[in-house]
Amino acid sequence: MSDRWPLTLWIVRHGESAGNVARDQAMASGAERIALTVRDVDVPLSPRGEDQARALGRWFARGQADGRPEVMLASPYVRAQETARLFREMGGAPANEPVCVDERLREKEFGIFDGLTTAGVMARYPDQAELRRLLGKFYHRPPGGESWCDVVFRLRAILDWITLHHAGKRVMIVAHQVVVLCLRYVIERMTEEEVLAVDRAGDVANCSVTEYRFDPKKGPHGGLALVRYNQTAPVEQDAQAEVTTEPDQSLGARG
Repeated sequence: MSDRWPLTLWIVRHGESAGNVARDQAMASGAERIALTVRDVDVPLSPRGEDQARALGRWFARGQADGRPEVMLASPYVRAQETARLFREMGGAPANEPVCVDERLREKEFGIFDGLTTAGVMARYPDQAELRRLLGKFYHRPPGGESWCDVVFRLRAILDWITLHHAGKRVMIVAHQVVVLCLRYVIERMTEEEVLAVDRAGDVANCSVTEYRFDPKKGPHGGLALVRYNQTAPVEQDAQAEVTTEPDQSLGARG
């Protein structure tokens, strides 16, 4: 048993959101702005996203994840909290297990790019689009927003908090695509190029599972070893759900 690390750490991307659907529609039509009337933090799951969250809960309830979370952490964004709640309702976690909201797990902040498609950014902020091309997405910070590096700073803090308070426990995080990728960067001590190569290989699927388990042979005090990344079996194996892989925003994820 680890006294420094969680026994298991599951990192889940939220189910498909209404924002993912609106983004696809905006991109298909060539629009500059994604048609949403609420803040990004308030965007709910789509009906398909709700089905994905339920499928994930049923998969865990059947024991196919080799255990259920004892600690549940979620982004404050509505789509992440709804995913965690539906997951728990389907038996993925004990009914009395609270979903603890932590602001450090929030979506990457897009600043002036918020709600814009790639075409919108190019049309309205060409200088920033060129700066992003030169710096790369890991270090470019749009005015009023965050870079991937900024996200990494806050995720290092929450991982320290998890190891301090939840060592030896099974922990689940429900958050966002960039959070999943940046947690891999921190836990696996990746380079910028390594994590961007993972990103280029494909989007993190909605309600996919990335799992780490404590390995006593990993380092002098043991460590977390990657067991699976972007596992979509919970949704694929459920007749009531389908896999989706939309990025959250065109420039926020793989763009």
